[in-house]
Amino acid sequence: MNRLLLPTTFLAVASACTSSEKQSQEAKPNIVIIYMDDLGYGDVGAYGATYLKTPNMDKLANEGIRFTNGYATSATSTPSRYGLLTGMYPWRNADAKILPGTAPLLIDTNQITLPKLLQRQGYHTAVVGKWHLGMGSGQVNWNGQIAPGPNEVGFDYAYVMAATQDRVPTVYIENGKVVDLDPEDPIEVDYIKNFEGEPTGLDNPELLKMKWHHGHNNSIVNGIPRIGFMKGGEKAKWKDEEMADHFLKKACEYVREHKNEPFFLYYALQQPHVPRTPHPRFAGTSGMGPRGDVIVEADWCIGEFTRTLEEEGLLENTLIIFTSDNGPVLNDGYYDEAVEKLGDHKPWGLFRGGKYSLYDAGMHVPFITYWKGKITPSVSEALVCQIDLLASLAMLTGGDKGTTDSQDLLDMLLGKNEKGRQELILEAISRTALRKDHWVMIPPYNGAEIEKQVNIETGNSKEYQLFDLNTDPEQRNNLAKHDQERLKEMIAIYEKITSGINKKTESLILE
Repeated sequence: MNRLLLPTTFLAVASACTSSEKQSQEAKPNIVIIYMDDLGYGDVGAYGATYLKTPNMDKLANEGIRFTNGYATSATSTPSRYGLLTGMYPWRNADAKILPGTAPLLIDTNQITLPKLLQRQGYHTAVVGKWHLGMGSGQVNWNGQIAPGPNEVGFDYAYVMAATQDRVPTVYIENGKVVDLDPEDPIEVDYIKNFEGEPTGLDNPELLKMKWHHGHNNSIVNGIPRIGFMKGGEKAKWKDEEMADHFLKKACEYVREHKNEPFFLYYALQQPHVPRTPHPRFAGTSGMGPRGDVIVEADWCIGEFTRTLEEEGLLENTLIIFTSDNGPVLNDGYYDEAVEKLGDHKPWGLFRGGKYSLYDAGMHVPFITYWKGKITPSVSEALVCQIDLLASLAMLTGGDKGTTDSQDLLDMLLGKNEKGRQELILEAISRTALRKDHWVMIPPYNGAEIEKQVNIETGNSKEYQLFDLNTDPEQRNNLAKHDQERLKEMIAIYEKITSGINKKTESLILE
């Protein structure tokens, strides 16, 4: 009798254990943030693009929640990434500006971060792609262990470029060490003066395969002039046209290696930031020049990455968040036909401005949540910002968000309600503004040097600006003089939130 019961009892216990393990797994879904670089609201088919084809981005949008009021934390890269990972408004940190490749780590190692929060909840954490949040303490030895960096702020694994594709050092860094570095050919980097005998884009145009327009005329790597000066490290230098494939391979390898434990992957693609260098497979495929080609390439990468999740049986237990660090820019330092081949395409979508701008296109970006089988496809008009991911994911995983600007909007992100933010401080190059509900108030600012370089309106004016985005998404009708009561209300809210910061930016110079 007991012998007959033994297998049944064993099966029951095994079934209970399996059920318990399954519940534990489901309680800790994998989390992936796919972060684009300079992708505009209007660059994605699901957000209205018709000339560019983005089927894999569209799939996430059409089978997930497509947010029409999703915002980056800033209109430029470094501040946005700071806000995303810390849950703090970047303007609270005076150093949260566009950083050179030699900048020290921007995030305090004692600060709460999204990866730290998830580490404490049993997640393995990784960043693959663009970093641009500084490394080291100010005097980096690129030939030894580079710290502090991503590993010191919560990432168990880090495979990154230090800054941007157009800045030196032009090497990959894995867990604090330059990949494939030859000790006999040490790296030297300087952002002030060149190294003797090293060619530059300014002095040696005959060596270039890509012409610079502004600000990109220092060291030449792979025929492309960069920002900053670099010497050595020849074997370690990346091949620009292979960068998208390289980061994709690392992201997919990470997924396969950690599929049996809950993981958080911050997959930070470099496209469509300059220099736009599509792989030959994608060159010419968009009909819109290199900018269009690298967006098509990035879309393919996203498709390959999500296919990897599916092949590994992880798609039903993975929350994917897709968004961009800021709005679009066409001419951002190189002659690459982004302007000439634009045609009727509108990277900024319905909005005014772009990267660097306080107008809406600077921060109003694609924002998608996708979780196969868990999220019902829908479109949401709720207001959400990337700083809210920290508190929301803390709620999802049982973590503690600490004292941050982040708001718990988990139910909204999962499609359970439409309750988004009521207020949001917008930021663009040390200038701030307020969005409340569907209203935007921009205080007076001076200076407009950036407009001359990139042909994007900064949002600066000597007078207050007040816009109703419901009736005027292009922000053409300034209502400040016509709705004094609302303006006063907006100013009071703005000053209460931003108390203590310098709101008088006299000039803006693009680095």
